[in-house]
Formats: sequence, structure tokens, C-alpha cells
Amino acid sequence: MIKLRNINKYYKLPNSKLHVLKDINIDIENGEYVSIMGASGSGKSTLLNILGILDDYDSGEYYIDDVLIKNLSQSKSAYYRNHFIGFVFQSFNLLPFKNAIENVALPLYYRNIPRKERNKIAEELLDKVGLNDRGTHFPNELSGGQKQRVAIARALITKPKLILADEPTGALDTNTTYEIMNLLTDMNNQGMTVLIVTHENEVAEKTKRIIRLKDGMIEKTNPWTTLSKT
Repeated sequence: MIKLRNINKYYKLPNSKLHVLKDINIDIENGEYVSIMGASGSGKSTLLNILGILDDYDSGEYYIDDVLIKNLSQSKSAYYRNHFIGFVFQSFNLLPFKNAIENVALPLYYRNIPRKERNKIAEELLDKVGLNDRGTHFPNELSGGQKQRVAIARALITKPKLILADEPTGALDTNTTYEIMNLLTDMNNQGMTVLIVTHENEVAEKTKRIIRLKDGMIEKTNPWTTLSKT
């Protein structure tokens, strides 16, 4: 699914450059459930942007399904994002002037799918995430947990190969965090590859593998044993 080989990323400073990611090597297989953890400044957000084809890297190779992702045009980057990746953000990124159905259906608009058809698919996904009665509600009429469910439904609508979740529970209370993590876990149990960037140990412990970053390098990768969860 994902191969990162000797990925390096620099940011230019006035009189120097900052080495943000240093020879990153990662393999993520189809159907894995992985979290990336690290302190502020560790490089996890930069890594997520590269994985999400939102930023390029300076050296190395990044493959999704054996497709090399490097130096793409804006149109090619948008194409691969739209066909390979579903995004879930901490801030939800819902359009305030569109209701839940319209927000979920939005990615299909860019595929030129007729409105009636894309709204029908959006309604089915809202039902799947437990919001079948909130389709005509606008974001300001939804709770934080409901907004995140809408965002997850939107991420699923293009049937992506990979879900990238950036601090998906960061704006949620404990009970709602538990509900959202259960939903992401259910998605993984159905075969979806899910990668979560988080600073919360409780969230990372729900995944099956943790990739830890420190100072732009992979510090430790540990599978969680199932013994503590039985």
C-alpha cells in the first residue's frame, strides 16, 4: 500500500535550511491500522502532508500502490488525492453553508457525478455513521462528534484506499473520542487502511502499530500485543 524510502524534507530559512524529515523508511500494508506519534516539531505533520500529497519531499521515494508520488502537477496531485485518499481533520473542515448531505457529497462533485446520485450515496454513508436523521442539518446545528462523523462519511464517499486522520479526536470530549475511535476501528475491521496522527496515547493504543517520530527520525515502531485488550 505505502512505501516510503529514504524520505528527506527541508524547509528553507533565511540563512540556512531546516532538516525536518531524515531518511524516513516506512511500509504500511493494505488493511493496517497505524498511528504516528511525536512531540511538537517531531515532523509528524510534515510527514502527514507528504502522505496526503499536500506537500512534496526533497529526496527519496514515496509509493502508493506502486505508483511513484513525486513532483506531480497540481492536477495530478488532486487526482491521486481524490482517488487514493480520504482525509479526516481535527477541525472537521465542513462548509458552513452546506448541510450534512451536501458536505459528504462534495468530493463526488469533483468527479462530475450528478447531484441526485451523489446525494443518495451521501445519505447512505450518513446512515452508516449513525446520522441518518441529521442529513439536512448544517454544521452549526451539529455537535463536535456529529461533525466528525460527517467528516468521516465524506472521507469514505470516494471509496479511498487509505484514510488519513489528523488528530481526529483532538477537539472532542472523552466519550465522543471513544465513539469516533470505535468508528475508525470498525472501518479498519472492514478492510480499510487507516493511519492516524495523534499526540494522545489513549488514541494510539487503539491502533495495531505505532510509529514514533523524534527530531525528524523514526524512533520506535511497536505492534501492540492483543493481551492487554482481552
